[in-house]
Amino acid sequence: MPATPAVTSVVPDRAVGRGRVTLHGSGFAVDGLSDVFLGEAPARISFASSRRLVITIPDEMDGGLAAVRVGDLTLAHVSIGAAWATGLHQVDNPAFDRNGNLFVTYSGSRGQEAPVSIFRVTPAGTREPFSSGIVNATSMAFGPDGRLYVSSRFEGAVYRIAGDGTPEQVASDLGVACGIAFDAEGWMYVGDRSGTIFRVRDGRATAFASLPPSVAAFHLAMSPSGDLHVTAPTLGTYDPIYRIDRHGQITTIASSLGRPQGIAFGPDGLLYVVDALAGSSGLHRLNADGSFAPVVAGGTLIGLAFGPNGELVVTSNETAYRFD
Repeated sequence: MPATPAVTSVVPDRAVGRGRVTLHGSGFAVDGLSDVFLGEAPARISFASSRRLVITIPDEMDGGLAAVRVGDLTLAHVSIGAAWATGLHQVDNPAFDRNGNLFVTYSGSRGQEAPVSIFRVTPAGTREPFSSGIVNATSMAFGPDGRLYVSSRFEGAVYRIAGDGTPEQVASDLGVACGIAFDAEGWMYVGDRSGTIFRVRDGRATAFASLPPSVAAFHLAMSPSGDLHVTAPTLGTYDPIYRIDRHGQITTIASSLGRPQGIAFGPDGLLYVVDALAGSSGLHRLNADGSFAPVVAGGTLIGLAFGPNGELVVTSNETAYRFD
């Protein structure tokens, strides 16, 4: 009599379309793969052995808790992110305001001025135009004044957005301006993907640190202790994550991800990083011991954001997915 399959762990237990989820356990029947279901759909099996089963999440899965079943036996559950907003062109993290509204971009191809630069997505899921006139809106962050700031990689500039969506340029001559972060003293940091991190105040920018150029973007996040963290994907096999202290001293803290992109600190104070390399794409948490733990599996993720009420959003180029 064949052994009854049993699952000891699901890694990770959250996913969106094209993400790979691994079930560890025992008694998986390799010759009975046609009997494995994810929700009501036949599971897409990427790898199978008696102790490990890897399934790929289909794009068309609805959000919510999906059961992994063999026949009538439920082995485990996977939380599928709900598509919260689509029709985007996101190239860095989205941004939450204090009321739980999510701000996302339509960045466009180089030099393209899209009809809408930034959309606002309400907690109920309504997507509405918020700001226009910013060519290649790239990275966003809320400043100490509670206003939204957005970079234009085409113009090498940063705009401050009024409550009615009107943009006002507040800094320029920033190269290929990408990531934005603020420290506790109100300094704004902007990453020029050609190799410079600028520190900006009152419209005046000075070079703060130099890094190897990126083929895509510099992504920035400020730690609770005031250290700037940067990802800068290249064409290398692995790319580092940099930590820059308040004096501009650069340290490499991790080098095991293939294409790190969106980066943010979570409510737990730990660093979360999106790896966009095919095959391992997803959201990872950097633990205190320097190891990475998969958090969300996803085939083409770019960015992430944590909301004021415990929400987690991950984005591909085109879609923002929400986990509550």
